[in-house]
Amino acid sequence: MVLDKNTAKKTAELLLQINAIKLKPENPFTWASGWKSPIYCDNRILLSYPAIRNYIKGEMAKQVENLYGMPDIIAGVATGAIGIGALVADTLGLPFIYVRPEPKSHGRKNQVEGHLEKNQTVVVIEDLISTGRSSLNAVDALREEGAKVKGMLAIFTYGFDTAQQNFEEKALQLNTLSSYEYLIDQASDTGYIKEDQLKTLMEWRTNPSKWLQ
Repeated sequence: MVLDKNTAKKTAELLLQINAIKLKPENPFTWASGWKSPIYCDNRILLSYPAIRNYIKGEMAKQVENLYGMPDIIAGVATGAIGIGALVADTLGLPFIYVRPEPKSHGRKNQVEGHLEKNQTVVVIEDLISTGRSSLNAVDALREEGAKVKGMLAIFTYGFDTAQQNFEEKALQLNTLSSYEYLIDQASDTGYIKEDQLKTLMEWRTNPSKWLQ
């Protein structure tokens, strides 16, 4: 669920401005999943732009408190959300932890890094939601450690139906600053993409796993 139209539009504008989101309908990317895509999103780049990272961390910190109330801890999902998650935690004056995709194979073999006590409330920060599986894997790890996960807040979502289903199955509330719809509207309004490219982007969005197959 996108929280605020003005924030969604501004976030899309900033991500396009710094090329955190790249649109190449004529020369598609290949995701790690094997999906072909006319869009690639790397929100980690925003950490290199102080004014933009300050805007994003400020909006996320505000929404964490407004949506969930002040949690005990902020958790970031490795690796993409470690940076922004730590910034949000710092803004709120809260402890920070992060969650690996899987436990380490050595040392203490932690999957959750940092100090977490049972029954502490946690809000999870993500940079990007596609299918939601890796994000929800982090939630599972936190719950196994005894945390009470209040919800997840992400910078951007593609808005896939499968993601919505996955979050519903885990009974977890997801909110985001911006989404694919706002991104495409912003890219179209500013001339970032042409009409024929817009058509391709909308076609991909209807069935991304089968696009170009």
